[in-house]
Amino acid sequence: MEDNCYYLPITETGFFSAIAMDYVTEKPALRPFYEHSVSLDGIKAAIAARQKTKNHRTVLQAALLKQYSPITLTEVQQKNLNALLLDNTFTITTAHQPNIFTGPLYFIYKIIHAIQQAQFLQQQLPEYNFVPFYYMGSEDADLEELGTITLQGKKLTWLTNQTGAVGRMKVDKLFLSLIEEIKGQINVLPYGEQLSQLFANAYTLGKTIQQATFELVNNLFADFGLLILIPDNAALKKVFEPVVEKELLEQFSHNAIASTIKALQEHYPIQTQGRSINLFYLTDTYRERIEWDAASEKFVVKNTQLQFTKTEMLNELRQYPERFSGNVILRGLFQETILPNIMFIGGGGELAYWLELKNVFAAAAIPYPVLLLRNSFVIADSNSLKQWQQMQFTIADLFKPILTLQQNYVLKHSNYNVLLDSEIKALNEVYEQMRQHAVKADATLEKHVLALQHKALEKINVLQKKIIKAEKRKHEIEMHRLERIKNALFPNNHLQERVENFSVLYAHYGPNLLHSILKASKQFGQKMGVIGLP
Repeated sequence: MEDNCYYLPITETGFFSAIAMDYVTEKPALRPFYEHSVSLDGIKAAIAARQKTKNHRTVLQAALLKQYSPITLTEVQQKNLNALLLDNTFTITTAHQPNIFTGPLYFIYKIIHAIQQAQFLQQQLPEYNFVPFYYMGSEDADLEELGTITLQGKKLTWLTNQTGAVGRMKVDKLFLSLIEEIKGQINVLPYGEQLSQLFANAYTLGKTIQQATFELVNNLFADFGLLILIPDNAALKKVFEPVVEKELLEQFSHNAIASTIKALQEHYPIQTQGRSINLFYLTDTYRERIEWDAASEKFVVKNTQLQFTKTEMLNELRQYPERFSGNVILRGLFQETILPNIMFIGGGGELAYWLELKNVFAAAAIPYPVLLLRNSFVIADSNSLKQWQQMQFTIADLFKPILTLQQNYVLKHSNYNVLLDSEIKALNEVYEQMRQHAVKADATLEKHVLALQHKALEKINVLQKKIIKAEKRKHEIEMHRLERIKNALFPNNHLQERVENFSVLYAHYGPNLLHSILKASKQFGQKMGVIGLP
């Protein structure tokens, strides 16, 4: 335990994919699929690779200055923004879609991890500048995922009829009604009204979701020096134009990823297969796939009437680069083209698809960053953790199933041996003797004896469950307490961070919540932390 936070290896939690665990434990089989190790040596190698590449610092800073023009920058943000023009400045980046009200808790963890890494690397390598970035994936069109949040088990969904990229959608009256619902849940808490006001200020009628998300996240993290980039920008996409052209004419990413997928899928499920052309055509109302139709020798935009010859499509790209949007295969390349980035922080799913992309980066001559599995946390009030430990459970026990924990508690606190292990052993010995006698008379009787044994054991198991159930009733208070703590921290047996929004916790603890999470983020992380808050 450090600073009221307990840490466990992710391999001991039961909540992480095989590929995430193998990456963190540096399994040799995965080494061919990434460029740099998670270490200071890996960071130095990423810096060296980035220094050999053309960076678009002036274009990036100009886009950010325009984006931040209505906002007063904090001193540390201004310092970071100015530093972007320097050749010894590099970014630490996490990316996420503009989920309404920031979505699940891990949205917050990812951003804080980027801030922590920038601070940590600044201490370790003072000859460089490190700037934390949140890269907004605002061109995602999956409203079903991005338009829902959960507060203390209650789902709130934005039921808009808008279509296309979620970032370009606009706050409507249905959205404003969600703010009123949230107020009803959090305004009674110490910082509830403060957070409600942040939401009301950010999400105003007619404002785009990407702009509202930008303002909300900036209000939460400006004092930490975080810079936010909305890449849905014509000037930034102009920089990426050569890669888009290469994709249109050569379908290079599909060819580059094919051998990697073949090798990876021998050991792991594949996160994404990609397509022959990994691009969408983007407007304010739709984001549809671009495909090549060999019969007509034209590019077609699915679910529309749009068709382009090769010449027309390249002219469209040069005139309107903002209309071209990469899917998951090309999104990372765009990010790493416009940012002088050396580290990307993501969850297990993001890590899995980035491990498919090394050859794609090489084909586009774009440096591949250090990949860091984001921090994961379970946040509990200190009193609940104290009660948990008073029941003689460890922090690691939090990650075990409720039924297992209840049985373990009963076994530990009963006045007699609840399990019928010795009786079952004796029963098996008796049936073994009967089997031996029976087969001497007739070999076909063996199956009959085994069937009788199986039925007897089934009845004994039912009896044992009834004994345990009766014993649980004697510890009813402890059983309810155990369930209450488990259900609060693992709603529906999922990690808290993947279900609950940050709002209720923030309404309890205010800005101190963010500082506590930052304090609990250690070095390169990649562990599961359990934070106890008073």
